[in-house]
Amino acid sequence: MKDFFRRNGILILIAAILLGLVTAVVSMLLGGAANPFANFLGVVTTPVRNGISAVTNWVEERYSDAFEQEQRKAELEELKKRNAELEAKIREAEAAIQENERLYNLLELQPKNRTFEKEAAMVTAHSTSNWESTLTLSKGAGQGIAVGDCVVDEYWNLVGVVAELGENWCTVRTLIDAGTEMGGQLSRTGGAAILEGDLTLMGEGKLKLTYLPENSQLISGDLVETSGLGGVYPSGIVAGHVEEVRTDVSGMTEYAVIVPETDLDSLQQVFVIKDFDIVE
Repeated sequence: MKDFFRRNGILILIAAILLGLVTAVVSMLLGGAANPFANFLGVVTTPVRNGISAVTNWVEERYSDAFEQEQRKAELEELKKRNAELEAKIREAEAAIQENERLYNLLELQPKNRTFEKEAAMVTAHSTSNWESTLTLSKGAGQGIAVGDCVVDEYWNLVGVVAELGENWCTVRTLIDAGTEMGGQLSRTGGAAILEGDLTLMGEGKLKLTYLPENSQLISGDLVETSGLGGVYPSGIVAGHVEEVRTDVSGMTEYAVIVPETDLDSLQQVFVIKDFDIVE
């Protein structure tokens, strides 16, 4: 029925107007008296007028509903936009808080009576395969970083060494990478050794300590630091702790399996040591 009125509304309206005019003329001619003809016209036209009124009301209601729906839709879109903006601001605030915490930890835990020139950088990519373990950072030569610079986390744990450099990026070879080799030192006994990456251990997220001092008597949990011998890397940076001591395939020498103190997989921000004082 609604579809009928919607399609034929104009014709019905014209018919109703014509009938109304006829009724008015007849009423005037007859002096307003209710005669059978006028009564008949009233009976015929009343349903039509009621139908037209119903159609008009229905159209007005649909228009009003459509208008309100558009309004609600616009308001919803505006709320979504404002919510997205608020969420972005919250993420920015959380990132700033986390960065402040990392900087605070870095300053609080910096080795006493030592001077370091550091550059904060975000980790933009992790790459771990059977052949390498690297990180890509958001800073490079343009910020004074150089190949060979040592990289630490906020707790002054060793992360690795800068191996490749761009103007605004660099690649860090992590301490578990098979290409890593640097002087190590046993924190408890003071004996010197060599920190080395190993292809097999890299898959386990570990490295090894070779050329162990005689009678080193290592125990699980012993900390291993950088020795700083040669002045290439700063001394006293914690690399990891001893997990166990193994004998190599030749059966002639022993090496220690080292678990890094830093969590390489979860690093978001690191600090490149661009310069440092050498402690004799």
